[in-house]
Parts: sequence; structure tokens; C-alpha cells
Amino acid sequence: MQPTRATLVLENGSVYTGTAFGHQGEASGEVVFNTSHTGYQEILTDPSYAGQMVLMTYPLIGNYGFNPTDNESRRIWASAFIVREISNIYSNYEATESLDDTLKKAGVLGLAGIDTRKLVREIREKGAMRGFISTTETDTESLQKKAQAIPQMTGRDLAKTVTCSENYTLDTPNARYHVAAFDYGIKTNILRLLQNAGCRVTVLKAGTTAEEVIALKPDGVFLSNGPGDPSAVDYAIAAIRSLADYSRTTRPLPIFGICLGHQLLALALGATTYKLKFGHHGSNHPVKNMATKSIEITSQNHGFAVSMDSLPDSLAMTHLNLYDNTVEGIMHSELPCFSVQYHPEAAPGPHDSHYLFDEFTAMMDQAKN
Repeated sequence: MQPTRATLVLENGSVYTGTAFGHQGEASGEVVFNTSHTGYQEILTDPSYAGQMVLMTYPLIGNYGFNPTDNESRRIWASAFIVREISNIYSNYEATESLDDTLKKAGVLGLAGIDTRKLVREIREKGAMRGFISTTETDTESLQKKAQAIPQMTGRDLAKTVTCSENYTLDTPNARYHVAAFDYGIKTNILRLLQNAGCRVTVLKAGTTAEEVIALKPDGVFLSNGPGDPSAVDYAIAAIRSLADYSRTTRPLPIFGICLGHQLLALALGATTYKLKFGHHGSNHPVKNMATKSIEITSQNHGFAVSMDSLPDSLAMTHLNLYDNTVEGIMHSELPCFSVQYHPEAAPGPHDSHYLFDEFTAMMDQAKN
């Protein structure tokens, strides 16, 4: 069968032509690259990629297929998947179908056969850009106009598009803690590790108010990862600020945030955020723990960051990104609140930062006492 041609045009007019796999048609979004060598299933199903087309730097993708157990959410959220070479053969004892078939069922377009190194270099030099892919249109000027018409990521609240439709509870045998977890795009392995740490988890819609959380009488609050611009999620910032005030005036209520949750906590406590040039996306980012001086290799997926210069005196930086010296973790000097920018749940790996879930339970123990 003759391969179907597909054309990617960036908002600046750059053109990349390859072949389509998965769904045929059109796709749009902000183009970002991920440097992970494995884990494409977890990457595609990470809600933090909503509104983005994911470009893999590793050249061969699809060789271990897709399986029913490694999804990080209920569906694929990336709007398109861009690779150098798609494997037509997959081999893994858990796999039930190919990447190509999975994308077809999900209605997600794939683009293969382009010079991914060139595209990555362009994004690194010029920054993340909006792009438009089509298998039906070849007029590059028209495709460029479509790319330019895509909403900018800055100012977009995407948490409300990926959050759960109804609150739900995950029971844990002999649970020692009850955690209220805000779902701004929460990943399955985060919930799994909270349960493994002895938590019964009540998962809450992104728009849940502080009053509704307090009524649950939780031992702690978790703020999840998610897509979009944190400063646009004003309702979440207001809720977190109210919960911090409750912790200050009524009873200690530990709060732990990851990724978007980290940014929202920082905003609620007086810091500011900004958009990174091309973001951090991969599973090999070195982060320095400022307390222990040890280096953790971390999994990351975010396009915004907390401004170091904006941190108030009450917030201490606990972790530092060694690639670009950006803030990777904060802790409040008086309140039981802390967060990290990276993904300690490690899906896909590495596992260096699992200890943070133990720190959260220790903080809940201390609050109880």
C-alpha cells in the first residue's frame, strides 16, 4: 500500500513532509519535543500534553506496541505524534496492539519520516511553536495560516478540559490517611503511589472549592499535574490560597503539589510563573536537592515555570534544575506545604524521587499529632 503523505507547517512557515500513520486527516497544536528513549505510551496518555503535538527525539518508536495496563489516563491527549521512524513490528509480552492501530482508534494523527533532529534544533533555537499537520491539504501557505490561528498556550486554562467529570474515591485496605486530590490532569501512577503510601484518595474535579475540600476533613491535599498556563487557572489558585489560610488559622493541612500543582501552589502563596522557551519534556533531567546536595534524575513535562526572583521570603527553593537553573521545588517556611516541578511518580521512570510521597505521609503524621 502506498504511504499517505502528510505535511507539517509551523507558524513561522517551516515545512516538514513525511508519511502519515494512525488517523488520517488534520491535527494542530503546540509542537514540543520529548527526549525519553522509552515510555511513549505513558507520554501519549499524559493529560499534561493536551493541546500539544509531541515530537520524539529517539528515532525508533512503536517497537513494543501498546498494552492495556500502562496508560496514565483514560485516553490519549496529545493532538499528534511525530517520530523519525514508526516500527511496523511490535514485540512485548503485554502488548495487545500496535501503536499505529492505537492511534487509529483514538483518532490521533501520526507523522513519520521527517528529519526530527532538524525540527528539534529549530524548536530549541526559536522556541515551541504552533503547528498544523494535514494529509488532505498541501498548500503550505494555507497550512501556515491555520497554524497561526491556533490559540497560544499562554493564557489557556486546559485543566478544565482534562479533569474528571465527577468526584470519586479510591479505597485502600487499612488506609492510614485520607487525601483530597485535585484532578487538573492527574496521572494513574500518582494515584497508585498515593495508595501504596497508605492513602485513601478522594479525587476532585479541578473546580472544587476550598469549602468542599474542608468538608471532607482530609488529612492532606494533593495538587496534580496538568496542561496549560497555570496563571489562567484562577479558580484553583483561589481554592489553594483558601486552604493555606485554613491551615494557618484552623488546623495544619499538608499540601503536596506536582508540576501544574507546584505552579498553582506557588501562585497561591505569592510567587509568579512564566513560559519557558521550549519547556522541559523527558525522563533524564538532573535536579539538585538543595538539602541533601544529592542529584536526582527526573521525569519532566511542563512548559511553564515558577520565577525564582518572585519567591517570597516564606517560600524556600528546595530543588534546582541543573540544565537551566530553574526552580524545581519549593517549601513554605511555616505551613506544611511543599511541591516539585518534576514527576516523582516516574511514569515513565526514573524512580529517584519516590521518597517525596513518604515525606507527604510524614507531614500528615506530624499534622495529626
